Amino acid sequence: MQIGYDRKSNTPNSKQVLSATGHTAPLGATVVQGGVNFSLYSRRSTQVDLLLFDSEDGPPSRILCLDPLANRTYHYWHVFVPGLQPGQLYGYRVYGPFDPSQGLRFDPSKVLLDPYGREVVVPVGYSRESAHDGGDNAATSMKSVVVGGYVYDWEGDRPLHRLSSQTVIYEMHVGGFTRHQNSGLPANTRGTFAGLIEKIPYLRDLGVTAVELLPIFQFDAQDCPPGHVNYWGYQPVSFFAPHRAYSSRQERLGPVDEFRDMVKALHRSGIEVILDVVYNHTAEGDESGPTLSFRGLDNNAYYILEGGSRYANYTGTGNTLNGNHPIVRRMIVDSLRYWVEEMHVDGFRFDLASILTRDSSGQPLANPPVLWDIETDPALAGTKFIAEAWDAAGLYQVGSFVGDSWKEWNGRFRDDIRSFFRSEDGTVTRLADRFLGSPEVYGHKKREAEQSVNFVTCHDGFTLNDLVSYERKYNEANGEANRDGGDDNRSWNCGVEGPSADPAIEKLRNKQVKNFLTVTLLALGVPMVLMGDEVRRTQRGNNNAYCQDNEISWFDWGLVDKHAEVHRFLKLLIARRLLRDVEPEADRKSLERFLFEANKTWHGVKVGQPDWSPSSHSLAFSAEIPKEKLMFYIAFNSYWEALEFELPFMNLWTENPWRRWIDTSLDSPADIVDWNAAEPVPSLEYSVAPHSVVVLFTRLPN
Repeated sequence: MQIGYDRKSNTPNSKQVLSATGHTAPLGATVVQGGVNFSLYSRRSTQVDLLLFDSEDGPPSRILCLDPLANRTYHYWHVFVPGLQPGQLYGYRVYGPFDPSQGLRFDPSKVLLDPYGREVVVPVGYSRESAHDGGDNAATSMKSVVVGGYVYDWEGDRPLHRLSSQTVIYEMHVGGFTRHQNSGLPANTRGTFAGLIEKIPYLRDLGVTAVELLPIFQFDAQDCPPGHVNYWGYQPVSFFAPHRAYSSRQERLGPVDEFRDMVKALHRSGIEVILDVVYNHTAEGDESGPTLSFRGLDNNAYYILEGGSRYANYTGTGNTLNGNHPIVRRMIVDSLRYWVEEMHVDGFRFDLASILTRDSSGQPLANPPVLWDIETDPALAGTKFIAEAWDAAGLYQVGSFVGDSWKEWNGRFRDDIRSFFRSEDGTVTRLADRFLGSPEVYGHKKREAEQSVNFVTCHDGFTLNDLVSYERKYNEANGEANRDGGDDNRSWNCGVEGPSADPAIEKLRNKQVKNFLTVTLLALGVPMVLMGDEVRRTQRGNNNAYCQDNEISWFDWGLVDKHAEVHRFLKLLIARRLLRDVEPEADRKSLERFLFEANKTWHGVKVGQPDWSPSSHSLAFSAEIPKEKLMFYIAFNSYWEALEFELPFMNLWTENPWRRWIDTSLDSPADIVDWNAAEPVPSLEYSVAPHSVVVLFTRLPN
């Protein structure tokens, strides 16, 4: 029986009978006894060639032409190739009609990546341009790598399943965290998974409990303006392969195990790994983009198309994945399961997650199948799911994202806290709501406060230093004439645009940074801090540094000493997180009870008399936690002058005085003190300096 033929030369006359048809499942390249099974989905194709390569930048050494009668079952092409080993390079050529008006874009001159490939190699001469319409690109294309056939020693490691109520997220970039020459690492490990391992003591000392890694799936670094490099990684070409450039081990099977080493090391330090995943688009761009994988396999299945030929662009990147198509749904869930089961990650933050609620015509669905597939998959039970609940086409679902277990990036928290601390009118009521877990946004779901992931800064926008140093963006270095990046930054430069040597300006900026950190860490919800904000990392006013793989984006380790005051402040803040300081055995119900049932009171400068008027710029809050025998008092003042706040519980003052834990207006180390070293407040009033936050506590009588 002839099972296709093996073309070892460029003439179809050199044929060799293959040993087996192979199997349709599992998809991808699977190492089995005696060789490798390959399976690929391509519904409308007429012919598929499996290409085997001996080198990253050479022509295929073997071309296996699959027989549509023997090597195709339904829409799946499959073949078993005996004798192949892990590390084998491969790709596909897929034949079929080229009719863009019908969404068909088959191009057998292009080498295609396997959507299920576990690793990808990128030749030195890789050319994104060569993947556009034109000639053969075998020598300059990315290739997939066969991975498997061995058991990695996890040494008993498992995902940590830390409660969200006990989670502090540190959003970071794997490359930028250690790429700076002053990181103290050898050149070959800077910017790698191995480099991150070396810096785990820093993360553990800071106190964060989870790292949220910007995209680590293999992406196209050339998908950016000319003369730049795609740095953030939001242009994926594979949903299963770790980005090779983030590995210090460049042998063919190195990145997978180096990533595993990193996960295992982080888990040993009690730190979870959350991946920022991009299941909403790919690096293939719009109709003028390159053919790298999905476009050449089944364009109609993988992408949402408009009028047959034009790509729907709900992502702002040129194309939109058809997330609720059955084959794409399966790929997304298979990808998530792979990263949980085989790579032990703890959670996922879904970039532009609202895309996944759209159907094949782009309309939002009330019950998107892919979201329920993810949420109800038993292999993913206990995994953290965090949605960026909006997309680039205006669909905004913060507070209404579909699902029972999803957490959400709370963009309204970011905007409203920024607005309050730059003294905008009408922000006091919004500050109050955000501080209590945004019940205005999430209260209708009757969920735990941790549905809200609270942040003031993230990779997209100003760093915290730049938020208090610039009033407009400076993105000229991106090569887009400063048109890119958001204009609604709600920033305040504290009196001087950009860097300043004025001690008064620097003191005010330090104070504002501490204000933002205090509210983020103490508000109900899951707090998230951006990499380097604890040392006032700057991007020089660039609020869209996606193509800046240089010192604009990298963590400057010299700042740890320069801004030790801010670093210390956040470290002590995380260590206590006083409003979340429940007994170790307490579960999330303790937080719900605090949110909905605690004895809490809002105040103004007078006890029990909050000023909710639009012109108000100050507010105070007290909350009694009977189980802890504690009462907390927090005062926020974004006014331009100091205000005298009357303190509650005057009848208990002599027996149990208020003690000051935080006053962001004070110089270090008085700005935040060790809990047990907090000194009594010698008055029944407290003067809260302009642009400051104060946190006091007192013991309640038994």
